[in-house]
Amino acid sequence: MMPLSRLPALIRLLRPPALAALFVLSASLFLPGASRIALAQDRAAAAPKAPLADTRKPVASANAAARAIGEQVREAVEAGVEPKKRLTVVVEGKEKKPAPMPAAEHKAPDHAPATHIAAAPGAIPNPVASRQQAARAKAAALAGHPAPAGAAGGHGAGEVHWNYEGEGGPQAWGQLKPEFNVCAIGKRQSPINIEESVTLRGPAEPIQFEYTPSSASVVNNGHTIQVDVAGDNQITVRGSSYKLLQFHFHHPSEERVNYRSFAMVVHLVHRNPEGQLAVVAVLLDPGEANALINKVWTYMPLDSGDRVRMPAGILNINELLPKDQRYYQFIGSLTTPPCTEGVLWMVLKQPVAISRDQLRLFAQLFPNNARPVQPIHGRAIRDAQ
Repeated sequence: MMPLSRLPALIRLLRPPALAALFVLSASLFLPGASRIALAQDRAAAAPKAPLADTRKPVASANAAARAIGEQVREAVEAGVEPKKRLTVVVEGKEKKPAPMPAAEHKAPDHAPATHIAAAPGAIPNPVASRQQAARAKAAALAGHPAPAGAAGGHGAGEVHWNYEGEGGPQAWGQLKPEFNVCAIGKRQSPINIEESVTLRGPAEPIQFEYTPSSASVVNNGHTIQVDVAGDNQITVRGSSYKLLQFHFHHPSEERVNYRSFAMVVHLVHRNPEGQLAVVAVLLDPGEANALINKVWTYMPLDSGDRVRMPAGILNINELLPKDQRYYQFIGSLTTPPCTEGVLWMVLKQPVAISRDQLRLFAQLFPNNARPVQPIHGRAIRDAQ
């Protein structure tokens, strides 16, 4: 039996909270399993519940983000901002940036041209400008007079452009761009000084000129005045027919004869079906007014890159030719970058007159647009008798 001395301690132990805990413990030991489970469920139900997460917030946030992006796109379009620039929206105090486009979406199409002008990062391609750039590149390869930096199409910032003086002058053409390298290392460059004492004198076939009244347009390409000719105009020489593409002017003349230069020269650029170029050079000296030059000057554009269309049928290039059509013949190059070689040159011996007023008008726009003469490097020069 328990000693009576321990009874007060037992009474203190059996206070109401302790009695309740003892009752639960004893009940759980004697109740069946199902009852214990029910009791646990009741206790869980009685426990305080955590608040449920509001599943509507992500949906609302996504809707807000979509509305924010749409609003920024609208504002960007109205402000003229390029749509390729990434948009940044703020959702619940944090910046959200769209994921970058997959690399496959930037892949060039299979039909993209092999040669193109690189656009500035983020720039929007302009199909019309691309076609114009391709046309200018083709004209430059044929005539050697590409449009200058100020013309449409542009160039990279800081790039040096070819010119007739300064750091972009003839002495530097070969170093300005890799495709201009032949300007420096070529062995058949134009223009040249024709020294009659070392020419091959003898009979030579005449040039057959077949020029008809034609339509044309006059363009100021920043380096010269050029006339792009339409219609059926051609020459026949060395058993091949060359169609006239365009003609342009240099002041003073690029070609020299016995070290003498002339007031101006006209270069008539032709091409045969095989793509070979033939240039007829007509020397100009002060005298009477020239009828054809007067027509061209009438429609002369004043700004670089500007073009003026002449009335249909007004251009008859026979008015430019001298009566004596004997010539000097040699193989040379274009006289402007890219200085392409393999060009057949025929310099007519007899100069054609140009009035001083006509000469002065051109010289005011182009005081000097002539490349210096180049070494002959042992080339044969035919002197047609």
